[in-house]
Amino acid sequence: MANLISIAVLGSGNGSNFESIANAVESGMLSARIACVISDVPDAFILERARRRNIPARHIDCAPFKTKLDGAAEREAVSYMQRHGADTVALAGFMRIVKGGLLAAYPNRIVNIHPSLLPAFPGLESWKQALEYGAKWTGCTVHFVDGGMDTGPIILQRAVPILDDDTTESLHARIQEQEHAAYPQALQWLAEGRLQVQGRRVLVRA
Repeated sequence: MANLISIAVLGSGNGSNFESIANAVESGMLSARIACVISDVPDAFILERARRRNIPARHIDCAPFKTKLDGAAEREAVSYMQRHGADTVALAGFMRIVKGGLLAAYPNRIVNIHPSLLPAFPGLESWKQALEYGAKWTGCTVHFVDGGMDTGPIILQRAVPILDDDTTESLHARIQEQEHAAYPQALQWLAEGRLQVQGRRVLVRA
């Protein structure tokens, strides 16, 4: 039996994974409500997507930090999420490292999706890394977030073959197709209380 979770979505860009989560909520596939959306980029399209759905959406200026959510911005983000009743945080193309304040506020309740089969190809443009490396397979990973970059315990992975004629654009598009299925699935397992973290491993209970 799933509990209704309240998700704060953090993103820096287009927001296609936010859209997949919102669609899963609307269809009843995901037992959740989206409490709010936060972006570190003032004109990120994820904010427009949220406003079209009448979901509270806010830009938070993370200066002076360029690569992390920390300091006053982190406190503002946590306060905003808590005011809107969020009990879960989903990072959806959020291009900043999460730090201790947010991790402490939402222990084992922050998830991220990454466009590779971690631990392979962490960091930026993972699909490009995989293609340039000559890998035969890549994919996407949903994982809990810790203090590192793409290092948290893995919840779910979906594999994508790399085709001989793939470009960075075609490969990224096929990875995103899998992301849009994997992220709502992992969040639903969280809502159902099926995820148990044991060290580096995440067990999915029946």
